[in-house]
Amino acid sequence: MEQIVRLGGEPKYALRVRELRARFEARTGAFTPEDPWFEERIRAFWCDAVTRGRLGAEVASELGAAHLPSIASLERAHRGMFRADGRHLADAWSGAEFRLSTLDDETRDELAAAAGQVFDGRVVAGVRPLGIALLPGAVFHSCDATPAIEGVLRVARERSLTADDTFDALLRMGRARHASPHVRASYAYRPEGLVTDRAAAPPRRFARAHE
Repeated sequence: MEQIVRLGGEPKYALRVRELRARFEARTGAFTPEDPWFEERIRAFWCDAVTRGRLGAEVASELGAAHLPSIASLERAHRGMFRADGRHLADAWSGAEFRLSTLDDETRDELAAAAGQVFDGRVVAGVRPLGIALLPGAVFHSCDATPAIEGVLRVARERSLTADDTFDALLRMGRARHASPHVRASYAYRPEGLVTDRAAAPPRRFARAHE
């Protein structure tokens, strides 16, 4: 994944990467380097580009045939709304559970600090000896948002929305909360923010009257 992201940063892939980022921002909300949450969102973008955007297939000729199985694994990554207990991940959306066999120091620290939080992440079954790994780019929603997120997930299931549409909507809600941190989580994360036609709603600004 690191090699794919590195290649994606080269000028010859700039147009394709701009297209992928425009689509990502349309679904999840815009962000700029000036935003305090930029680093989290840019990592999430690259994760989306490599998995759902299939960027690896476009740079495959520069990676070599030995990496093709890994590219295919990345494109099949399981996206979930996870809770973590050490190396154990439980997906609140699908009910799937995973035991991470590969865990880098940064991810270990993030998971240790995520008690009570749910996070939007992707798990991949890699080529041996990698095993099950959590890809870089997970987005951790705040602890106080967890009850509201559970309500959004319930409504999304009732409407038969896909995981991608649901989690993208939650990213939009989280981005709006970042922009107006004084707003209660129960107001920022609401089923009204779900969409069914894949057309992302614009980021919302909240009035102080809703504090």
